[in-house]
Amino acid sequence: MTESLTPETAAEMPVATDISTGTNEKILLSVKDLRVWFELRRFGFGHAGYVHAVDGVSFDLYDGEAIAIVGESGCGKSSLMKTILGLNKITKGSIEFKGENLAGMNSSALHNYRSKVGYVQQDPYGAMAPFMTVSKILDEPLKINTRMNPAERLKRIEQALTEVKVTPVLDFLPKFPHMLSGGQQQRMVIARAMILDPQLMVADEPVSMLDASVRVEILKLLRALQERHKLAVIYITHDLSTVRYFSRRIFVMYAGQIIEKAKADDLLNNPKHPYTNALLTGTSEPDANNANSYKNVPPGEPPNLIKPPAGCRFHPRCPFIMKGLCDVEEPPNFHIEDEHEAACWLFK
Repeated sequence: MTESLTPETAAEMPVATDISTGTNEKILLSVKDLRVWFELRRFGFGHAGYVHAVDGVSFDLYDGEAIAIVGESGCGKSSLMKTILGLNKITKGSIEFKGENLAGMNSSALHNYRSKVGYVQQDPYGAMAPFMTVSKILDEPLKINTRMNPAERLKRIEQALTEVKVTPVLDFLPKFPHMLSGGQQQRMVIARAMILDPQLMVADEPVSMLDASVRVEILKLLRALQERHKLAVIYITHDLSTVRYFSRRIFVMYAGQIIEKAKADDLLNNPKHPYTNALLTGTSEPDANNANSYKNVPPGEPPNLIKPPAGCRFHPRCPFIMKGLCDVEEPPNFHIEDEHEAACWLFK
């Protein structure tokens, strides 16, 4: 069941203090105890359980801030992203954008919300209609969401393409997606995400399908757009090697839950949760000595999210498990130091 809008959730946008800078920042997006469960049904038998894709996630995203949500495949980060975009139904908890609860929005309000949120897909070619030209792909959101005339729309399209460095613009407008390189396709998707001048951008592994040299350029472009437009960004990835240069804070997901939160440098240089250590250990670095070295990573696979294990969900793979505690009781988020939290009984 989704929660309805209440006077409390529709109150004025909350203000929080950023401990790192000492300045007041407005909370743009607030996720509170979010749970997204997908029902399983068997033909002829009916209900067969739930997939606990997102199971108790809470965080705040400040105006103009870039955060990264990292974790291996199946951890729930894409389900979280689609829920923030308003594509998945909320089972429990809430998502508030500028103080307004998504679950309480009618179709008109939800349409308005989505126009303020840009979405950069992982597969740029699959994200664009192959039968539409660059001009039509970028013109469509303007037609749907604005009252611009054709000349004004064309001017905005040219501005967007110039900003993502797809030039000369007039040469690209009549092209179809298959006529573009992988890097140009991703720049096109970013231009479409920026065409309505959003306040929030959700980037779902935007460089995972690109060559290494192109990845750097795309990350630089996203960073420049974020700073120029004071844009809040949620960067979703499984690659910890890229988040240092893009995100102020990193949230680590495992089995549908956020198990560690910290500033980017703090988490990468001083990880606390055993799973975060495992992720960093498995991250490839450009070092020739890695060819002859063995990295000791935890054995096993992520748990079944239909029947998650009791206690800490990482305990079946954890080398520091404390029997009778880790396998029985779910750990809360322990505050370790400035903006650094970990859901691990080692910090009790």
